[in-house]
Amino acid sequence: MNIIDIPKFIKQYITKRPNSLFASDIEKYSSLLKEKITGKNVLVIGGAGTIGSSYIKAVLNFKPAKLVVVDTNENGLTELTRDLRSAPNQYVPDEYITYPMSFGDPVFEKMFLSHGPFHIVANFAAHKHVRSEKDQFSIEAMIENNVFKAKTFLDLLLKNKPEHFFCVSTDKAANPVNVMGASKKLMEEVIMAYSSEIQITTARFANVAFSNGSLLAGYVERLFKNQPISCPSDVKRFFVSPEESGQICMLACMLGKSGEIFFPKLDEEEQVYFKTITEDFFEASNRVIKLCNSEEEARKFASKLSENDPYPVYFFGSDTSGEKLYEEFYTETDEVDLIQFDSLGIIKNAPKLPLNQIEKCIFDLQNLLTSGNYSKKLIVDSLKKYLPDFQHIETGKSLDQKM
Repeated sequence: MNIIDIPKFIKQYITKRPNSLFASDIEKYSSLLKEKITGKNVLVIGGAGTIGSSYIKAVLNFKPAKLVVVDTNENGLTELTRDLRSAPNQYVPDEYITYPMSFGDPVFEKMFLSHGPFHIVANFAAHKHVRSEKDQFSIEAMIENNVFKAKTFLDLLLKNKPEHFFCVSTDKAANPVNVMGASKKLMEEVIMAYSSEIQITTARFANVAFSNGSLLAGYVERLFKNQPISCPSDVKRFFVSPEESGQICMLACMLGKSGEIFFPKLDEEEQVYFKTITEDFFEASNRVIKLCNSEEEARKFASKLSENDPYPVYFFGSDTSGEKLYEEFYTETDEVDLIQFDSLGIIKNAPKLPLNQIEKCIFDLQNLLTSGNYSKKLIVDSLKKYLPDFQHIETGKSLDQKM
């Protein structure tokens, strides 16, 4: 099969933007960005992922003095370094170091204190997939990473305050229907409780096209292995390119006021169905689709594939827990500023619960998770006490039961 130019495909068929959505704001605020980044010490947690590495590339354009990158994915850190060292005209500071560790480990604090002070800190370490919602154990791990560790890290930052702290959120935090979105919504409330003491911003943004672990990135893997493609026919999403994902995080981190939540200005009609992307993907690859009626039929055709055969694709109606058929960045109760930036909107009135109330929420969750007698339903019910907009969709099926 022809291997298409993925960045070109994203611009032509998914975002339908020849230039970055955020190019005008980066140009408009370039002097201020340079002032805030040039010569500064930067720490990026979760920097080996698609969004984290794209943020790093956006920030490096303004020449920080020091860059420390932390991620549990050792192979991802290796590829990040090779990518930065191999790209033409890519600035990399003399003080550049990567650490394969979790920001929740005791050794992280030792490293943080040794290499600090950091002027700019960005956290991208998160469970980000709806797929991660399976049972009480997967949900506990998700809440541990997205909420508990984030709060522990904020307590460390209180004693070692950076000039800017950014923590990535998700579009699924607005009116969440899955535990991942609920955990990120709770994370937002946790960081907002610290926003009067630390300069903190966050961003909700669209799906990142062909990001690591995404459905679309999986297409490339399936094709290399001659395995069938499966895709929901009824799910649509907002999309940004990997480059744009890093840029929105940089703009929110450097230019936002503490407590603000940023999101991209995208209209409802800019949402794209995964089915449409899939059809365009094969058209751009000059290969015909063989429509299949089941996973079993798709696997059967894939086992007999020759080079020029139609490629087996199974489109299905979404029926897994926590799947939202559309996405939104803010709710009716949010105070939204659509004037300040050309490409970004800002939620100005994000809830700022008292820290003692946040600590009570976390205390209750931790007690439940250590009780020895808890279930997915009990965790969901506990989250609903503190997140009134959380309307969980439970179907009894998870994405791990699908191709």
